[in-house]
Amino acid sequence: MSALMPTYKRLSVAFVRGEGAYLYDQNNRAYLDALSGIAVTNLGHAHPAVTQAICEQATNLIHTSNLYRIQSQEQLAAELSAATGMESLFFCNSGAEANETAIKLARRFGHGRGITEPKIIVLESAFHGRTMGALAATADATKKADFAPMLSGFLRVPRNDLEAVRAIAANDPNVVAILAEPVQGEGGVWPLDTEYLQGLRDICTAKDWLLMFDEVQCGNGRCGSLYAFQRFGVVPDVLATAKGLGNGFPIGCCMARGRAASVLAPGDHGTTFGGSPLACATASAVINTLSGEALYERADPIRATILDAFHSELKDPDKVADVRGLGLMIGIQVTVPTERLVADALDQGTLINVTSGNTIRLLPPLIYSDDQAAQLGETIARLVNATERTHP
Repeated sequence: MSALMPTYKRLSVAFVRGEGAYLYDQNNRAYLDALSGIAVTNLGHAHPAVTQAICEQATNLIHTSNLYRIQSQEQLAAELSAATGMESLFFCNSGAEANETAIKLARRFGHGRGITEPKIIVLESAFHGRTMGALAATADATKKADFAPMLSGFLRVPRNDLEAVRAIAANDPNVVAILAEPVQGEGGVWPLDTEYLQGLRDICTAKDWLLMFDEVQCGNGRCGSLYAFQRFGVVPDVLATAKGLGNGFPIGCCMARGRAASVLAPGDHGTTFGGSPLACATASAVINTLSGEALYERADPIRATILDAFHSELKDPDKVADVRGLGLMIGIQVTVPTERLVADALDQGTLINVTSGNTIRLLPPLIYSDDQAAQLGETIARLVNATERTHP
């Protein structure tokens, strides 16, 4: 009997090493990774630049404290600032922590404007994390029911519905920010419309609200640019990220610009482990590799190869309701039962995920070869072909 808390329904396989796009189990069987640790290992496994950075930094210094200057943290902040246009950054350990920082920043911003009960607009299908503030901002009621009461101060609207936001803007003087994922991940892989994101930007500017983007999953090269907002051409005031920033080493970041950049002051927030010398040296290697080699430009070609192979191998198009996403966030919504798809893919040596009930979510690394991309598309099609359709 395991001593672990049963917070996961784990598959029986255990991986002992990884190389590039493959993971290997204790029997040395290879598995093509199309999940990337849930959008984390965007550079694949055991990337030499990341491995070298970890080894060199661990040999010298792993941890001090944010009571002192940390040179690798300052270097990473400068690199991310130059790459994104953000002006001030706070490093933490995860995406949930980055979103918690954004929530606190928005509330502090509201109090600075004399709003004693500030509110944040969030979207249907949103997922922002499992800590209490991030969970309150998350949409899925089933994830929240047993942990009530939730943190108040969130107003939920349908995605891509500007009129709903305008209605709140006209009637609620306590709103201070909008928090949104440019591409919703856990909610079913839904990219928000460019016109909608631009509309949010315009409303936030007019109302003196903060536009806050959660790019925990869609950032760090996954969607075809270093951060998804750069591809949409809509610049937020606050940007939260994590996952692929450390390629597997825990690190998160909340970035801010303009009027949001100076909201938090000494004592307003903190972290023991966030922004350690080891974490920041690792993330610098990731960012420099993504940018220096422009690896994020591979996202669209890999996506196209995957989907071309998938559609070529698919026998019954009616088994697929929708294919959506951006770059290497791919959602294939199916009309077949999905309960066995993850396990069946595992049996065939492929790692996938199903989210939002009936959407196959593919999050392969940016280092896929064309052959690996085609193999993945064909495998997913064969899995769908072998599953009987039970609903329209």
